[in-house]
Amino acid sequence: MSATGAPPAPPAAPAPPVRGRSVRKRLVPYWLLFPGILWLLVFFALPMVYQASTSVQTGSLEEGFRVTWHLATYQDALADYYPQFLRSLLYAGTATLLCLLLGYPLAYLIAFKAGRWRNLVLVLVIAPFFTSFLIRTLAWKTILADGGAVVEALKALHVLDVTGALGWTEGDRVLATPMAVVCGLTYNFLPFMILPLYTSLDRIDPRLHEAAGDLYATAATTFRTVTLPLSMPGVVAGTLLTFIPASGDYVNAELLGSTDTKMVGSVIQSQFLRVLDYPTAAALSFILMAVVLLVVTVHIRRSGTEDLL
Repeated sequence: MSATGAPPAPPAAPAPPVRGRSVRKRLVPYWLLFPGILWLLVFFALPMVYQASTSVQTGSLEEGFRVTWHLATYQDALADYYPQFLRSLLYAGTATLLCLLLGYPLAYLIAFKAGRWRNLVLVLVIAPFFTSFLIRTLAWKTILADGGAVVEALKALHVLDVTGALGWTEGDRVLATPMAVVCGLTYNFLPFMILPLYTSLDRIDPRLHEAAGDLYATAATTFRTVTLPLSMPGVVAGTLLTFIPASGDYVNAELLGSTDTKMVGSVIQSQFLRVLDYPTAAALSFILMAVVLLVVTVHIRRSGTEDLL
């Protein structure tokens, strides 16, 4: 009761929510996603649909191509060019393994040992991106030139004897051999391995290493039980970022290899731009995509992690 004897006024009811404002708030995430979705549709999904349509066409450039659902193009393309597919997987797999063996120690040093030099070393890692991919590849023609310092050093160390026995080089020549192509792939895609590895290693809590030391674990045991398992997302991401573009690359095979080292990317480029057999080129592209997708899926499942960063 109030001082005047009148009952207290009931509390004011809350204002009803503005429906229009609530709807707009829920739509904000979708509007933010719209540019990215539109980009994927225009520059990824639509070209994929067009290439899928091209792969089942028949005809010629003079007469025109039309969709006839000629699925035998896939069978013919795989039967005619399976050596290039196997060669691409072999070269890309070898380059990926070399990138991992070279990149992991460097990423480890940057993450744990570089100290105040860390930013400088990271800049040096990405420095090759400051020049054209084509120029970087052409530089290897000079590095691996016959009679050059690199080839002479390999001869002195009898490395060419081993690679020659494996069929990766021919005599005292490195250019125009599988070894040259793999060297170019390794160099060009090494940063794609180092950066994810560094990111993954840098996230490891240093206290875990200290705890392992307090438990009298050796450096090798600490690496095997702490560092390597926690860096596996970086290993998976680095191997994928290296293997996927390397398997479809054709620049290194064209500039550093020969007709005996052609990769499937070279065949696709030739079918599109020289032979002008668009259905075969499109079919080869889809077969390559399917093979790479299968390899990637198996690799992720066997690695035991789906966290790529």
